[in-house]
Amino acid sequence: MVKIYGMAQSGNCYKLQLLLSFLQQKYEWQDIDILSGETQTPEFLKRNPAGKVPLLEIESNTFLPESNAALFYLANESTFWPSDPLQQANVLRWMFFEQYSHEPYIAVARFIKRFLPKDHPRHSELPELHQKGSTALKLMNQHLADNVWFVGDTISIADIALFAYTHVAAEGGFELSQYLNIKNWISQVQQQPHYTPMVL
Repeated sequence: MVKIYGMAQSGNCYKLQLLLSFLQQKYEWQDIDILSGETQTPEFLKRNPAGKVPLLEIESNTFLPESNAALFYLANESTFWPSDPLQQANVLRWMFFEQYSHEPYIAVARFIKRFLPKDHPRHSELPELHQKGSTALKLMNQHLADNVWFVGDTISIADIALFAYTHVAAEGGFELSQYLNIKNWISQVQQQPHYTPMVL
């Protein structure tokens, strides 16, 4: 049984929980409070020198950091990872997009608005984060105008990677009502068998 070290309110950690729920695969959960510095302890840093969650423990003393790398490991040989090489490349394309053009803005805006005091200086970052995050949402909305899923005709880890922070983007100040295709896609994900909601 795999073990996840994570924070339940983190979208990156939720990705792994959601995939494992879809797969009906049992796992052990170790809650890590990143806000109190639990990822910076010597014990945790031995497991992941980067000091971040989620961290997937595959077996004793075998650890895999980075949420999207862990998604690939867990999805391999399942329907969430396509067999066609071009579709595989497109799954990776959207997962790279999520990490470089989506998560740095949408997730960070959510973190600032949800976890930091209103007088924290990082609130000054929000206008730029909203601008760049909206660009990502517009691109996603455009793609979903002609596609039910991001790759192929079934849900994949590309959808899971993007869903995690998109479906709670309102917590970061993004108005999803203007992105009808994204809202329909969110509903599609939530209607999948064995869907489990994020701990908010």
